[in-house]
Amino acid sequence: MNRLADRIAIVSGAAQGIGAAMSQAMAAEGAYVLVTDISGAGAEQVAKTIRDAGGRADAARVDIGDHDEIRRAVATVAEKFGRIDILCNNAAFIGEWHDIMHATAEEWDGCLRATLMGTQVFTRAVLPWMIPQKRGSIIITSSIMGLVACPGAISYSTVKAGLIGYARSAALDYGPHNIRVNVIAPGPIKVHYSPKLGTPGYDYQITRTFLNRQGEPREVAGAAVFLASDESSYVTGAVIPVDGGWTAM
Repeated sequence: MNRLADRIAIVSGAAQGIGAAMSQAMAAEGAYVLVTDISGAGAEQVAKTIRDAGGRADAARVDIGDHDEIRRAVATVAEKFGRIDILCNNAAFIGEWHDIMHATAEEWDGCLRATLMGTQVFTRAVLPWMIPQKRGSIIITSSIMGLVACPGAISYSTVKAGLIGYARSAALDYGPHNIRVNVIAPGPIKVHYSPKLGTPGYDYQITRTFLNRQGEPREVAGAAVFLASDESSYVTGAVIPVDGGWTAM
């Protein structure tokens, strides 16, 4: 299929997990993808996998806590193609999660500067390219932790909830330019830091889903392709849980 034929996409936090799956799925649908991640080598490996499969992709090392790196990556794509059609703000700061009494200043700073402000800087950098063409899809990866209470994750949950408010505000402001801004809220997805089978964390997760399992990154990527494509042309300001039913409980 070619639902994203000739679209130009940027995906952050894409060296593995959900971001890698998003990049590969969008490339398979015909998009060019700039794969960005704090791990430049990891991003290049994903881009190579895409190219080896016949797709188009490049890689760039981007630390979303370094806002100059974000702006340089966007400028590189814009200068090469003259436009940007899709931005997936997927990268997030993943550190230790604590309650209010134990959350450190470093933990708060990582979540705020990287996850929240990194999304702002990436979005602000692509908008001048989307506005003139009267088209764009911005997809933000939040979490069910921004929708429902989860234990011991005050900084992460706060920022993920903030991303939902950010997306809705942006959707309102830029809807007249036909720029759509939507949120995907993954539940327990099988990534490198997920709790493993047989651990209390794993049991906690799967007993809260209707499907009794962790999701796969490709299942989140499918939602991202839908939001990036014309199939979702009347969808903006939405929050789509990909969570096995957790938030419907």
